[in-house]
Amino acid sequence: MKIQADTIFTDPARMEFKDVTVSYGNRNALENISFQIPHGARVAVVGPNGAGKSTLFKALVGLLPLNSGIIFIHGAPLGQHIDCVAYVPQREEVDWRFPVTVRDVVMMGRFGKLGLLQQPGKIDKEVVNQALAQMNISNLADRPIQDLSGGQQQRVFLARALAQQPHILLMDEPFTGVDVSTRETTIRLLDELKNECVTVMVSTHDLNLARDKFDQIILLNHQLVAFGSPEEVFTTEHISSAFHTQMLMLDGALVVDQCCDGEIHEEII
Repeated sequence: MKIQADTIFTDPARMEFKDVTVSYGNRNALENISFQIPHGARVAVVGPNGAGKSTLFKALVGLLPLNSGIIFIHGAPLGQHIDCVAYVPQREEVDWRFPVTVRDVVMMGRFGKLGLLQQPGKIDKEVVNQALAQMNISNLADRPIQDLSGGQQQRVFLARALAQQPHILLMDEPFTGVDVSTRETTIRLLDELKNECVTVMVSTHDLNLARDKFDQIILLNHQLVAFGSPEEVFTTEHISSAFHTQMLMLDGALVVDQCCDGEIHEEII
């Protein structure tokens, strides 16, 4: 049984930002952002550190208020949706000391579909088991979350998101600090979700991965620098505008130096 999003709205799960501004105090993290993403697209969000990538995701799930503008999903403003957007935050934002098991965490993805004080039923347990199997962590189901490696923890949160059966999945830096196996599992998951027409947005520092594995690119530096296909976005002009002094040409390749859990050298041919 495949995990598929529940059909709640008749309109496709397209996403639209209209002149969105989000601030921290007196500083705009995002400023006048506008774009449209079709249902089922696979979108990479890229830009330098502090460019507003995480802010974009937090605004989409209501964790940060909008200063101005509006976000539409299914043609309706935020706040009118029932659990159709799942969010996988960066691992360092999670308190992994909380005393719960892997299965407990994944079951949290079902809470939005349960009534007040309602206990998980047969379908909920089946969906959780399917999500555990899909992320290849069924053998860890009864382990405390705090005992897992970084890659295993990342898989658990991806499984929780799958158990939610979202129409839209947001993943914030899922490839940072994980093992090769988790990286490959996550990339395979992107293909599976595309086949199921789930819209996926992933923030990443890996520009080569963004170019090779995603349909569309959002290039941010507080403002929208460029949006479109990898060929349209990854130009010298756009990269220079976003990354400034972090960009250089080396042996005919465009190279961007970024620091994220150590130094990362990204090349775009």
